[in-house]
Formats: sequence, structure tokens, C-alpha cells
Amino acid sequence: MYEELDEDVFVGFGEDAFFPYPRTGLSSISGNNPQELRDAVKSFAPRSPGVYGMIDVLGRLIYVGKSKLLRNRLLSYFLPNNEEDKSGRIVQSSATIVWEPQPSEFAALLREQYLIRHFQPRFNVQGLPKRQQPVFICLGRRPAEQLYTTRKLDTKANTQLGPLFGASRANRAVDVLNRLFRLRDCSNKQPCSFADQLQLFDIQLRPGCIRLEIDTCLGPCIAACSRSSYDRHVALARSFLLGQDTSCIDILQQQMQAAARSHHFERAAVLREDMKAVQWLANRAADLAKARDRYTFVYPVSGVDCCRKPGQSSSEYDVWYLIRRGVLEGALAAPRSPAEKQRTRIQLREWLKHDKTIGTALASPRPETLALVTSWFRNNSTELKRTFVPGKKRAPGIANRIGRPRAASLQASAATPG
Repeated sequence: MYEELDEDVFVGFGEDAFFPYPRTGLSSISGNNPQELRDAVKSFAPRSPGVYGMIDVLGRLIYVGKSKLLRNRLLSYFLPNNEEDKSGRIVQSSATIVWEPQPSEFAALLREQYLIRHFQPRFNVQGLPKRQQPVFICLGRRPAEQLYTTRKLDTKANTQLGPLFGASRANRAVDVLNRLFRLRDCSNKQPCSFADQLQLFDIQLRPGCIRLEIDTCLGPCIAACSRSSYDRHVALARSFLLGQDTSCIDILQQQMQAAARSHHFERAAVLREDMKAVQWLANRAADLAKARDRYTFVYPVSGVDCCRKPGQSSSEYDVWYLIRRGVLEGALAAPRSPAEKQRTRIQLREWLKHDKTIGTALASPRPETLALVTSWFRNNSTELKRTFVPGKKRAPGIANRIGRPRAASLQASAATPG
């Protein structure tokens, strides 16, 4: 059975902040068994980018995915060899498949990230190997800040890095960095104070671990350091997370070499693994730092005709994504008429001028998109040639096309000072 659904009937997906065109609704297929679902997918699923959801017999969203070719991806769930793996379990648990076309692979990636974060479908978040589970590395938890890992964005954190994939390496890197920067790693329930704070009572405090004794913690649990001293070490940790200072790796290397010279080979081996974890994190931090420094631009993406209703004339769905310091802040429909070009040129310059454009729908920063945007341009570096900064002329030799001659003239119009 095949049917068209209005957006408000299926409560699983909702609004799409980064699709600046009217939606025609979601599509769904249902079946009493996997074979019926497969036949329906083969008949009705489009060969275009999009996101999809698997719905169980109780109407619950149990899985969300994306693909640049929806039909091919959905059919792959029904391959004979998939019966015993995750794909097979998802199909066996599904009574309905819902999909939402997207104008491009990039759009599908953004939408999938949002849907998984928002709905946490069972098969997306449960039973995943640790290496496949996203993790954030955070610096926070006052009054004595520390490095720690979380599964979700911590809006109270001073600084955070992620989402990253590789929980074991992330946890090891955090342990090593807390040791190197001499930050606490105890529970946030542990009271902390500082030597320069006025104490009402002279209470004899005892450290909760041996790290103060072995000089790998400044000991805020017993007020063994001043506030300013601890803050200096927090600042060093922040510089590392921001990709600005990796001198801690040199310290680890020196410690490893010293252990090897002293024939403490087991100790040297442990330090080598510590250094690998910290180097891995430093590489991720450098990627994100590059994005924050260089990725402030408009990214025009050619769209496929993903939302045309039957009988409607063909149309194009080009999208201009607004990216500031590597974070996606909004999306605009590519202008076509002279009036649209003029209006868009003004909007883009206002957006570029202000971190938040009050009173418009342009600026809705999604911090979690930083890692996605960074990964996208790392894996698709030629896409950077499509980007432009409003009001700034393009360098000679850089492609000025979105993908079609018409789009090229539109981009040039928005990029040229008025």
C-alpha cells in the first residue's frame, strides 16, 4: 500500500529548518511482512537523496537513516545475507517505512543528524559499538573545571569538541590530559575551594585520591592551589581543545623516551598509547579549528527536483547554506529574479555583519553541525570552490558555478558589491 501523508499526520519528523522550500508531505509504505515492504520500496521509493524512518507496529520511530539514493539504500535492507545482522533486525521490527526527499546529499546528512539527535530512535542509539557512538569532550563543571566526556552537548561547558567517534580513545585522551594539565578528575559532587578564598572555619581537609601526592593534580579538593593558578591550567586545556597548543604531546614523547632509556619498557608502552590517543584528539581539534578560522561563507548546493507533485512542472531546489566559523546558521532558497537577487544580497550582508540577525530566520546556529561541516569539506574538498563570501569578489580561477550556468550568474550577483 502506498499513500501520501501530510506533515502533521506523521509526528516523527516535523519542521526542517534548513529546507527553504514548501514541502509536499512525507511518503510511506506499509506491509505485513518484509517481502511486502520490499515490493513497495521497489515500486515507489525514489532514486534521489533523502532521509527515511522505520516504524514498528505500534507506530514508534525505531530507526532513522539517510542516503543519496533512497531506493537503493532501502532495498539493501532486504538482501538475504542481512537477516541475522542489524539491517535484518530493523526490517523484522518494521511495519512501515517513511521517507522525506532532500535536495542533496549534504541536506540529507544535516537532516539525519537532527532527527537522530532529536528522537534518539532505538536502533540508532542502542547496541552500537563504542567506536561508533558519538561523544563530546568538554571542559567545564565549575568551580574547579575539568575535562570530561558526554554523549550529548553540554550547554553549560566552557568549551567542547565534537561529536567525535571513538569513545575509548576519547576517554583515554581525557584521562591523560587531566593528568598533564593537573586538573581534577573526581566527581562533580566533590566540594572544591581555593587557597585564596576566605574560609569561615578552619577545617582539616583530606584529598580523595593520590593525584595531589604524585603531582598530577593541583588539589582543589583541599584548597591546595589558588584560583588564578588553577585557571591558568584550565586555559592551557582550553587552548588544546581549540587546536591552538599541542605542546602536551611533546611532553608525553619526552616521558616515553625517558622511560625507554631507563629500560621501563612497560611504562614506555603505556605512554606511547597515551600519546596516540592525545594525538588523535589533537588532529580532530586542528580540523575543527581550521573550520572555525576559515569556514565563514555561503555554500551553494545544487538541488534535485525532490519535492515536485505529480503533474507539476519541473523546478529546481538550489539551497544556499549560511556557515559561520564552521557552524551552519541558516539556509536560503537560491534567488532567481532581479528582485530576489537584490533582497538576498542585502540579507547576506546583514547576516555576515552580525553574529545573530535579529528579526530574521537566517541565524539559528546549530553547534553540533561543526563536526559534520568539517568532515564534509575534508572529504569533499573541491566543494570549497563553490563557496563565496557576500560582498567579496572571487579569486581568479575559482569556479563560480553552483552546477548550472543560471546558478553561476546568481552567485556572482550576490557576491559582487552593490
